[in-house]
Amino acid sequence: MKSVRTSIALLPRLVRLRDAPAYLGMDRNRFNRDVRPHLTRIPIGQQGIAFDRLELDAWVEDYISRNGRRPKAPKLEDDTCQNVTECRGSAKKVGSGKLKNAVDMHQEGGSEKAQDYLLALKQSST
Repeated sequence: MKSVRTSIALLPRLVRLRDAPAYLGMDRNRFNRDVRPHLTRIPIGQQGIAFDRLELDAWVEDYISRNGRRPKAPKLEDDTCQNVTECRGSAKKVGSGKLKNAVDMHQEGGSEKAQDYLLALKQSST
């Protein structure tokens, strides 16, 4: 019977200075400016410098928690517009026959006019 070898990819615990920026997916200058000051320097031999991989991972987790995508704001229940481009493009006739939308109203006199206009549209549609 032929023996089957399984190879396990192991990540080293210590990441050398030359490899650390690539490990984090950034250039050397950014690594030296933004990351390196927050890490423990581990000397290797006479001149070598390394960093603990777990400490690099912890830096990434902290960075993501501060700068990552934020959760979407909850939708209002009475929001009838599902597509932003449709909302912007929608227009209703007003008194003089001129077409206007809420964006136009906002530009003409502020958000109060736009809110009043939207309120009037809601009332007229019900």
